[in-house]
Amino acid sequence: MSPIFRKLTDVRHALLRLHKALLDDQRIAYEREHGVVTPAEFLQLIINEPSFDWLHRLSELVVQIDEQMEDTENILTADSAKVLLDQAKTLLTPAESGEGFAGAYFDAIQRNPEIAMLQGQIRKLISAPLSAQQQPADRAGK
Repeated sequence: MSPIFRKLTDVRHALLRLHKALLDDQRIAYEREHGVVTPAEFLQLIINEPSFDWLHRLSELVVQIDEQMEDTENILTADSAKVLLDQAKTLLTPAESGEGFAGAYFDAIQRNPEIAMLQGQIRKLISAPLSAQQQPADRAGK
């Protein structure tokens, strides 16, 4: 596996861990206000509930990474991988007074130390030079 493909794979796995932590955090907040929901109800909330809308941007980024990594016609290049990594870095920039993802993400980081830790791990992965990507993709950031 090429170093850039490995790096993007590592970042993708870390984004998935972050996505799960954010979903769990958002679910706790929702259930505090509205009561416990079943897994099926939770899935519908993720899809349809406005308080979960901000998480769709992260889901879309992971899908975009998947599509580019699996595209057999347009092989992933270092430049196209850098674009994806830059998108991840930009998306994962929390803003205290921000709207949409940036503001909700800031609040989640303040509320949940696991999310703050994952934020730091992902920023480190994104910023690391390719030669520093030594860990297997499924072990990075653990």
